[in-house]
Amino acid sequence: MDKELFADLLASIKEAGRISRGEAPASRSFFVEEQDVKSIRERLSLSQNEFARLMRVNIRTLQNWEQRRRRPTGPAAALLQIVANAPEAALKALHP
Repeated sequence: MDKELFADLLASIKEAGRISRGEAPASRSFFVEEQDVKSIRERLSLSQNEFARLMRVNIRTLQNWEQRRRRPTGPAAALLQIVANAPEAALKALHP
C-alpha cells in the first residue's frame, strides 16, 4: 500500500475516534426521523398481518420495528414515509 494513502487512512481512523469520543466535532451529521411504525399501522386500521403483507415484510420484522428492536432502513423506511404522509395513495398503489 502506498505510504501516503496509508497515512491518510490512519489519520481518518484517528479523527473518527476523536469524533466518537466527543473530542472533535463531526464535519457533517444527518438526522433521520424515526418512524413510529405501530402508529402508522394503527392509523390505517390494519392488523400486524395485514400491514406486514402490505409492506411485503415478514410479520416478525414488523414486530421488531414496532417494538423498536430494529429500525426499518432503505426502501422500507422510504415506503413507511410514503404510507405515513399519503396513506390513501399508498394503499391504492399497494393493494392488488
